[in-house]
Amino acid sequence: MTDAEMEKALAELDRLLNDPDVRMDPARVWALAGSLSRASAATGTEAMGR
Repeated sequence: MTDAEMEKALAELDRLLNDPDVRMDPARVWALAGSLSRASAATGTEAMGR
């Protein structure tokens, strides 16, 4: 996952979790969280604390 893809995924996850106008989609939240976790483990970075 590129840095741009990580930023896009983080932004989408933030919207899903924090925007009251966006309908919660638990499956998408878990999918994004899993992707970010795998990507950060592969690169040795923390996805949320970059």
